[in-house]
Amino acid sequence: MRMKINRISVWQLDLPLHKPYWLSGGRLKFEQLDSTILRIDTDEGVSGWGEGCPWGVTYLPAFGKGIRAGIDEIAALLIGKDPRQLDAINRIMDLALPGHPYVKSAIDMACWDIAAKSANLPLCELLGAREPAPVPIASSVSTGSPQEMLDEVQRFRDQGYRVHSCKVGADVTMDIERINLLAANERAGEIMFYDANRAWLPREAITVLNSIAGVSSWFEQPCETLDEIAQVRRQTSCPIGVDEGLHTMEDLIRIQRDGIAELVNIKINRVGGLTRARRMRDFCLATGITMLIMDTGGTVLADTAVAHFAQTIPAPSCPGVWSCQDMVSVDPAPGQGARNVDGCFSAPDLAGLGVEPELTLLGEPVAIYTMESA
Repeated sequence: MRMKINRISVWQLDLPLHKPYWLSGGRLKFEQLDSTILRIDTDEGVSGWGEGCPWGVTYLPAFGKGIRAGIDEIAALLIGKDPRQLDAINRIMDLALPGHPYVKSAIDMACWDIAAKSANLPLCELLGAREPAPVPIASSVSTGSPQEMLDEVQRFRDQGYRVHSCKVGADVTMDIERINLLAANERAGEIMFYDANRAWLPREAITVLNSIAGVSSWFEQPCETLDEIAQVRRQTSCPIGVDEGLHTMEDLIRIQRDGIAELVNIKINRVGGLTRARRMRDFCLATGITMLIMDTGGTVLADTAVAHFAQTIPAPSCPGVWSCQDMVSVDPAPGQGARNVDGCFSAPDLAGLGVEPELTLLGEPVAIYTMESA
């Protein structure tokens, strides 16, 4: 029986960070995020939730107001369509608004939520699997002095974290000091990522990586472009990961074909939603590329989608995820969804995403689309 979308409601939610956050060598500072949360309702009474939350406006070519403007272009065309037909939904969105994948992620997430609820399955199982082990959460250690960063790593260790993403890229000499101190204090069983967030020029990245060649940790997005990272790859031996350089399947195919990196960060919002992320997952599993799974920001809603998606990937291929919920001071779904338990996430056992925001905490919708408005 065909199900039909009959209403799309959109909310805007400000997410102040608990404390200012610096990355990319301290050149980017963030104090508040702008999240878009939406609910898709159907004629069969099944509803799905989605969230899209760029990390500020300076991190990526994405911003909160852009999501809502893009939804305004797309929503009316989805009214009357079956949300469980995910490929068809994505084709409609792409025809209505070419590009702008970050606009479409929340809609795609909500449709997956509906599809999983309709099948009476947790989302991860509809996506293909539920790996038995919880997924480690990677800490996010802001740029600071070597000792400040080590102290921050210790604070995360005290909360059970065993994977750490340490933000570097401020100064070549200081970065070498940071990495050497953190590497010297790395514990057995830990995984360390040194993330420049595009801050280094190729010569700087080559200098840093070759200066600490004995360190076996990952180096994430050392330079701005894939061309620059390819140059670094040719002149260094440390494992490299691509984050901000991965937007499309074409990017991923190039990364694998040219041997640019051994790891990629699949950010669900950045790549356009779970449908596109699933395609990337399958390509990575087929070609031996390691994956980190995360979103660009958001509440427990986005984090729960991350937990579901990550639990479809065998542990060797997915060493961790990133969580934003503990960095923001707003929680629209208290006690629900994937939560940090000893530094790990587990996807809920409920059908669908397994999390639904409380309407009283969202306030009034900023936009509503129905049959009448289509």
